[in-house]
Amino acid sequence: MSHEASAKLISPSAVLKQVADAIPEDFRRNIIIVGSLAAGYYFFADNPKLQVRTKDVDCLLAPRIQAIPAGQAVADRLFAENWQLRAEGDWGKPGDAKTPDNQLSVVRLHPPGSTEWFIELLTVPESENDLDRKDVRIVTSNGHFSLPSFGFLSLAEFLPIATPFGIAIARPETMALANLLHHPAIGKETMSSLIAGRSIKRSNKDLGRVLALARLAEAKEEDSLQKWPEVWSAALQNRFPTSWRKLVPQVGTGLRQLLRPENEVDLEEVHHTCANGLLVSQSPTLKLLEVTGERLIQDAIEPLETLARAA
Repeated sequence: MSHEASAKLISPSAVLKQVADAIPEDFRRNIIIVGSLAAGYYFFADNPKLQVRTKDVDCLLAPRIQAIPAGQAVADRLFAENWQLRAEGDWGKPGDAKTPDNQLSVVRLHPPGSTEWFIELLTVPESENDLDRKDVRIVTSNGHFSLPSFGFLSLAEFLPIATPFGIAIARPETMALANLLHHPAIGKETMSSLIAGRSIKRSNKDLGRVLALARLAEAKEEDSLQKWPEVWSAALQNRFPTSWRKLVPQVGTGLRQLLRPENEVDLEEVHHTCANGLLVSQSPTLKLLEVTGERLIQDAIEPLETLARAA
């Protein structure tokens, strides 16, 4: 999934409707929107003046058993309606039967007449043991592509929220949980694209997303973070029935590391991503994000750890 410095401010409702309208009606029930657009719609749909800065609209195809036929049908419909492949050098070009699965391009398509944003097709892992990226081949009218899955994306499939457009959005809580689990420590890998002119560590971008979701949740409903542990516990037990107890201790390690005084440089990177991302209309201070992180640990992570011990 990519995020570029040139990401534009877009209306979550307008883009969600455009995506839903372009998807064959029979397969809309198989689509869950994840990422910035899902969060933007959840938090800003009631206020048309609030927009979200994003370049990619991540479409999760679920359940897994339906992902390949749904992916092929969705891609073919979009190709037929003149959606254009996003050019990324050699990437973005269709493969063929000889192309290895892990070298296939992902389906990334711009809507007709615009390059402001693109959709990206993803799917959920086949089992709870598939924590690394896996590429599933889909054969479309325009060639062979990959439908990638990533380990903790399956959490977004837990109790998604319906929209009036026939497609669902992932819950803020489960998106936050997936990002926390994906980064049990601050890594060295940086994003492939600059964010508002700066090179940012991938872990800082994703942990920043967690803090932004927590901040927006608190702004929408006071003490809402206290409801997250129950959802997290249920989601983990549902999607990781045999391994969830081992995962719980990993949920808070990356965030706790981020909030240590010696990692102030990383927290400043997080602030940069939030101020130029989901919190662009909030003008958050560094201190506010720090307090939000501490609140998230107190209200959600520690209670989850307690629930797991009790179970």
